[in-house]
Amino acid sequence: MKNPPSEVQLDEFDRKILRELREDGRMAVTRLAERVGLSKTPCQMRLRRLIDSGVIRGFRAVVDPARLGLDHIAYAEVKLSDTREAALHAFNQAVRRIPEVEECHMIASSFDYLLKVRTADIRRYRVVLGEAISNLPHVASTSTFVAMETIKDLGGG
Repeated sequence: MKNPPSEVQLDEFDRKILRELREDGRMAVTRLAERVGLSKTPCQMRLRRLIDSGVIRGFRAVVDPARLGLDHIAYAEVKLSDTREAALHAFNQAVRRIPEVEECHMIASSFDYLLKVRTADIRRYRVVLGEAISNLPHVASTSTFVAMETIKDLGGG
């Protein structure tokens, strides 16, 4: 198992930089510096440190899934038949290869994993569940919850 990353000490300027970039990751450094109350060079140095330390893992476009015809969200509880380390590793590796699975979390509950699955509609979800998720290594059972409406989504919703 990997060791968890070490925590990075952040001050108020670092937190302000992160808040601003969560709102607009394409913000120019000069504008960012202005917004957080620093001059450009110290702001650039802090930004570089946040990137180099892994606090900021990257920048990407936030797309509107509905405009791509992918506004069906289902959450699948997955219970495994084997939870030894090798089985968990096999499941983890395989689930990463299913493009419709947006998120996968190991859960401390009566089931083992919670998957967020995004598809065009319930018919496509049924195919993904039956042909991909149910065939993942060591899957014993699944249970599905369908989202009727997204109220808050930190990914841009």
